Amino acid sequence: MISSPSSRSPLSTKSVNADLFDQSALSALAERLVEAARRAGADAADAVAVRGVSHGVEVRDGRVEESERSEGDDVGLRVLVGKRQAVVSTNDVSGDGVARLAERAVAMARVAPDDKFVGLADPALLARDFPDLDLLDPDIPSTAELERRAVEAEAAALAVNGVAKSGGASASAGIGGMVLVTSGGFHGAYLRSSQGISTTAISGEGTAMERDYDYTSALHAADLDSPAKVGRTAGERAVARANPRKVETCKVPVVYDPRVAGSLVGHLVGAINGASIARKTSFLKDRLGQQLFSKTIRIIDDPLRVRGLRSQSFDAEGVKVKRTALIDGGVLTTWLLDSATARELGMATTGHAHRGVSSSPSPGPYNLHLEPGEASPEELIADIKQGFYVTDLIGSGVNGVTGDYSRGASGFWIENGRITYPVSEVTIAGHLLDMFKSLVPASDLEFRYGVNAPTLRIEGLTLGGR
Repeated sequence: MISSPSSRSPLSTKSVNADLFDQSALSALAERLVEAARRAGADAADAVAVRGVSHGVEVRDGRVEESERSEGDDVGLRVLVGKRQAVVSTNDVSGDGVARLAERAVAMARVAPDDKFVGLADPALLARDFPDLDLLDPDIPSTAELERRAVEAEAAALAVNGVAKSGGASASAGIGGMVLVTSGGFHGAYLRSSQGISTTAISGEGTAMERDYDYTSALHAADLDSPAKVGRTAGERAVARANPRKVETCKVPVVYDPRVAGSLVGHLVGAINGASIARKTSFLKDRLGQQLFSKTIRIIDDPLRVRGLRSQSFDAEGVKVKRTALIDGGVLTTWLLDSATARELGMATTGHAHRGVSSSPSPGPYNLHLEPGEASPEELIADIKQGFYVTDLIGSGVNGVTGDYSRGASGFWIENGRITYPVSEVTIAGHLLDMFKSLVPASDLEFRYGVNAPTLRIEGLTLGGR
């Protein structure tokens, strides 16, 4: 049996609830489910047990408006009978629930349609070691501490000259974890903490009001921005957006602020998802091994980054994960694959399987980032006579089948190499292949989100204005 050390409790004396960190009961439950499925007639099975704990506080005008806490464990069982598959889930397996759940799953699988691509992962690809990725902060903040963070962030936003009112502030903390057991002998588990602070500030009055926000999220409290910084940044952003202007429709260079630049990486990753490739519904379906970006561009997916927001040492099928350059020297190197999509495409899984308790595995990314360039953001825009600096995107007008791109946006006008006045109610349009070819990154990469990118410049996009 392959086992993960994360199933042992990483407790400190500061822990407020040791039971939250103890996955032994979930591990035993997952094992019982797999054993029950085999007794009920399954040829193979796997079980996932997911723990979710969340606690959040919202404040407005210095007073707590809402405080919520949720806590629960859910389990899912996938069974295979020949080439037929079924998935069932529950949060109640008391009494003879394990046996009944397994029997129901097997009965469902027997009447399911054949799927020649289903099956457990190749045993040779399973994870056999589990590096310490430092995913769990054992010091869970109290309700009083979450209130303090939210109140401080809101006060910092209101202290910014020009902020008219608060749009609210919040602070949250949680724990999420998974146990995976398969009939092939894999047993792995992990726990991941999360903490966050967010603030929204409003400037102006009446129909001239503008709002903006900031937030910070991390696994460990020590990696969060301070509440004061979050509030101050939200306030400054809201004030900077006051009295926006309209612009004429034009074709100009567009520069993406880091907080929206990651969306371009997201569009790429959605298009190289193995499920889309197998269905032939991606504009990149024939582009594997081709040059999509300039030779300086690398885009990395790193599930093993220490304290990464999406880090883990095995995927939802138990396959060992690794750091991968999705784009290397501008070339598309791989699809994101789980075992089923890999079989359908005649390839091997890349260890990108994800799943919930009520679904079968499907491909998805981990910690994504686009590597920085050499120029500073200021140098990146220095030669732009007229252009647009995007700070906020609206809607989801991207066609993954054709690659056509159209997003509502707001931000600031660039004139003679300088960011000048705020701009709102515009549309950015282009085609992702053309956008990828002209993309140039700045040097200001920071790891703040699940998808990270530095400031990015793209040439010749159409700006739809008045």
